[in-house]
Amino acid sequence: MPKRKHLPWIYLVLMPAVILGLVTFSSQSKGQAVSDEIQLQDEEPLFRIWADGKIGFIDHTGKVVIDPKFDIALYFSDGLAQVRIGDSETGKWGYIDRTGALVISPQFDATRDFSDGLASVRIGPVETGKWGCIDHTGAYVVNPQFNYIDEFSDGLALVENSDKYGYMDRMGKIVIDPKFDNAGRFADGLARVCIYDRWGYIDHMGNYVINPQFYYASDFSGGLALVRIENWDTGSYAYIDRTGEYAINQQFDWVSSFFEGLATVRIGNWGTGIKYGFIDRTGACIIEPQFDDTFGFSDGLALVRIDDKWGYIDHTGAFAINPQFDFASSFSDGLAFVRIGDKWGYIDHTGEFIWETTESPPGENRQL
Repeated sequence: MPKRKHLPWIYLVLMPAVILGLVTFSSQSKGQAVSDEIQLQDEEPLFRIWADGKIGFIDHTGKVVIDPKFDIALYFSDGLAQVRIGDSETGKWGYIDRTGALVISPQFDATRDFSDGLASVRIGPVETGKWGCIDHTGAYVVNPQFNYIDEFSDGLALVENSDKYGYMDRMGKIVIDPKFDNAGRFADGLARVCIYDRWGYIDHMGNYVINPQFYYASDFSGGLALVRIENWDTGSYAYIDRTGEYAINQQFDWVSSFFEGLATVRIGNWGTGIKYGFIDRTGACIIEPQFDDTFGFSDGLALVRIDDKWGYIDHTGAFAINPQFDFASSFSDGLAFVRIGDKWGYIDHTGEFIWETTESPPGENRQL
C-alpha cells in the first residue's frame, strides 16, 4: 500500500487514475469500468458535471445546481466540497457550500473531505509540507505539524510522522503512538495495521486484537474482513471474524470484500481465461462465475462486463440494464456515470440518461 502522504485525497488500497474524481478504474482488469466514489451523508446528493473545461454540479434529476466554474471540484461531505482555484502548479484549495459559494477561501496546497466536522489540510509541497485540521469556519483545530493526516473515523484519525503511523483524537492529541509501518482507518471498531510486512488489527486503545500475520488485510465490514494467507505466490485469500477465526471456507482463486451481502469471486487465471461471480456470507455461490469483469454491489446493482461492454445485474444475477456501455461506474445515490461512444453522462436505474454531453471530461481531471 502506498504511503498515504503521497495520496492526498484517496484512501483505497489500490487507487489509480480518476476521472473527475468521480470514478476509479477496476483493480481486476485493465478495462474501462470505473467504481463511483461519491459518498454523501444526510443530504440530497449532488453529482459533478462539466462544460467548457469547468466543473459544476447537478441534482439527481439532472437539474444544474451549481454552474460549471471550478478548475477542479470534488464531492460534498459534511455539507462542503473541496475546490481548487488555479492550475496544478500554483492553484490553491478551499471549500464551497451547496450553493457554490466559497466558504473557506482557497489557501491550502492539499485538502481532504470533512468528516466529523473536521478536514485535513496541507500547507507546503507534497514532500515537505505539513498537515493540520480545520473546522467548518476554516479555523485550525490542529495546527499543521504532521506529514499526513487521514480523515476521521470512529473519532480517530490516522497520522504519519517519520514514516510511522499512529492515531490522534479530534483535539490533535496522539492516542496511539506512531509505530506502525502502515495502517488503515478504524472500521467496525478495529483498524488494520502493518508491522514488518504483516497485517493485524488493533482496538481503540492500540492493543492487538488480532496479531500481525497476514500478507494483506482489508477493513472489517459487517463483522468480516478479507485477508491474504501466506505469500503472494502460493498463498490464498480467506475471511476472518473479529476474533481472527476463519469464517468462510472458500475455494476460489480470488475473492473481494462483501458489498450488500455478496462478495466477488474469480475462477481461472489470466492465461486460460477468468470469470467472475458472487458468493454470500456463508460461502455459497449465489451468482455463478460468468462475467469477464465485475464490481461489488452498490445501490442494489453490480457493474459487470461481457466481452467489451458493461451493464448491470441485480442480486439474482439477472440483467437490470443490458451490457452496452464502453465505460461505466457503479451506481451511487441512484445514478451511475457512463459513456457510450462519444456520449458521456449519468443514467438512472432504468438505464435512461438524466444528463449527457459529448464534451470529454477536462483533461487534468483524468489524473486526480
